[in-house]
Amino acid sequence: MIKRLTIISLIAVILGTYAYSRKFYLPTLPIESVSKKEVLQSINKASDPIVKIANEDEHDWFITRADQGEYRETLKEMIGDQGWVFVTQDGSGYFFEKGDEKLIVTTKMWTGKYVMVKVPQDWEE
Repeated sequence: MIKRLTIISLIAVILGTYAYSRKFYLPTLPIESVSKKEVLQSINKASDPIVKIANEDEHDWFITRADQGEYRETLKEMIGDQGWVFVTQDGSGYFFEKGDEKLIVTTKMWTGKYVMVKVPQDWEE
């Protein structure tokens, strides 16, 4: 009986460790080209408040820390550095203009700590 309990406990610890290392407890990502682990490593290693994590389906994807909404200013500054002027925010959409061009940037809370940012890929031109 003790031997069986020990084996079951050992298996549970191994599976728990594996699940934790693979970040199974996190919600799914809205992109498929990177793993949850890679995304967390990129933001945790970076000194910048917002980090590009992928280019997928003609969009650049970024991650930033939620920090009680402070990411909004970081986002506006990053886009503004490319000449875009912030116009308005509607829900999770941020609207920018540059001359006659319009840009819509969307955000999505990924966890309570992180926000995913989706930007059309030609925004840096």
